[in-house]
Amino acid sequence: METTKKQSFNEIIQGETPVLVDFFAEWCGPCKQMSPILKDFATRMGDRVRILKIDVDKSPVAASGYKIQGVPTFILFKKGQVLWRQSGMVSPQILEQVVNKANRSVD
Repeated sequence: METTKKQSFNEIIQGETPVLVDFFAEWCGPCKQMSPILKDFATRMGDRVRILKIDVDKSPVAASGYKIQGVPTFILFKKGQVLWRQSGMVSPQILEQVVNKANRSVD
């Protein structure tokens, strides 16, 4: 039985689990600095959050669709709704607060 069907971006952000999307670019210094922070954050948070990285140069339609004007830009989705958005460097503490708040919201 095949259960590894690739989900589309829209399917992923519709889920109950908060999805933190990192819009980044390979040439972006702050994006490179955020990479190990996000890896550590993902490890600590486990299944409480899903993290997607979207390269704005490889996915210009997604970047323009969410009006990404600077990188890195982070957007937190839950059930398809944007719950939080911020551009620039973000501390792991802020990320954790935002995700924990999203997990507590019941809608």
